Amino acid sequence: MPDEDIFRSYNFVLDIQGVRSGYFTEVTGLSVDIEVISYREGGGAPAERKLPGRVSYGPVNLRWGLTQSRDLWDWIMATAGGNVERKELSVILLKPDGIQENTRWNLHNTWISSWRGARLNAIGNDAAIESVTFVHEGVERA
Repeated sequence: MPDEDIFRSYNFVLDIQGVRSGYFTEVTGLSVDIEVISYREGGGAPAERKLPGRVSYGPVNLRWGLTQSRDLWDWIMATAGGNVERKELSVILLKPDGIQENTRWNLHNTWISSWRGARLNAIGNDAAIESVTFVHEGVERA
């Protein structure tokens, strides 16, 4: 196996339809699940066979620091109003220099399925963090 560096998880950006956006603090849920179909062959075979079934792509959750930008808010409000706008979305993992791309995951036909507002606390001094959940119809690693 060649000597390869392990990618660091802290340096990433989100690209929506070719526009890099937001100050995201966390991305979770990138996943692909393949249903397992079990069956037994005729003739009394003692073991079950396993076949691949339907493929599902997990919802992707993003957290970010609240800013003046209303892009994600407007997107989910359009969906809530019955106007579902599907977009191409990429999660891009950057090299430590913060400029060059290490890898990316392209999510296809993505739309926002939920939004969670920032926790507000008059006693603290933490950043206001919002979150959204995206659903999509496919992921590829580029």
